[in-house]
Amino acid sequence: MLFGLAYRMLGSLHDAEDVLQEAYLRWAGADRSNVEQPRRYLTRVVARLAVDNLRARQARRESYFGEWLPEPAPAEAVDTTDLSYAVLHLMEQLTPPQRAVYVLHTAFDLPYEEIAEIIGRTEADCRQLHHRAREALTKSPRFTPAKEEHERLLNGFVAAARDGDLATLRSLLHADVVSWSDGGGRVRTAINPIYTPAKVARFFGSIYARTPEFSLKRMTLNGEPALLVSYPASRHLLLIDAADGLIRGIYVVANPDKILTVT
Repeated sequence: MLFGLAYRMLGSLHDAEDVLQEAYLRWAGADRSNVEQPRRYLTRVVARLAVDNLRARQARRESYFGEWLPEPAPAEAVDTTDLSYAVLHLMEQLTPPQRAVYVLHTAFDLPYEEIAEIIGRTEADCRQLHHRAREALTKSPRFTPAKEEHERLLNGFVAAARDGDLATLRSLLHADVVSWSDGGGRVRTAINPIYTPAKVARFFGSIYARTPEFSLKRMTLNGEPALLVSYPASRHLLLIDAADGLIRGIYVVANPDKILTVT
């Protein structure tokens, strides 16, 4: 439960592990004679550490090369069946307090009074923070397709790109499609988001058709179908978000640190 909380707060398995290790050290050194509810006590510790981590990471993000994407999670690492990768990505636009309130209230059903104690805000502030977070996350509503539909779109996308069939590729893309890539400055990827079906189709058509010797490994990440695309000298995870039966979001996670856990 605590690891799931930390991952939802941070979008990083590595950072979540660091937070839990620090929480354990604090628990081991604490006077537990007055701790009536260990679960609640540890929830507070982990939430506070995660907020501190988020604030510190904001400063580090300023020097991060290109786009920053969350770290995908396999089912064996943490239960994310209720947390799609697209929503996790959207949560990156929230402030640390907004994200903390949203996760604690929505995913863990903590009352605003208790959340206020955790993040050092008033109960009224927490209600307002949750409202703003929910508003931000629902500006671009996500419709989770059935697994079969998700796989059809993902497999059709890669097949059309590999064949250089730009017409079919464009037909699978939503008018508002956006592609994000994260190489962390260590793997060559698109530095900025790519918009419009035509530009996205050209980008992936040129990548996959130009180097057809890649292999594919089907995976389930954040409760949804995904692909590990492996080249002789590099690899990346490919995840998608769908709406209206079409692909609206494409996520290429190529930073080796972010795919190490799932491969």
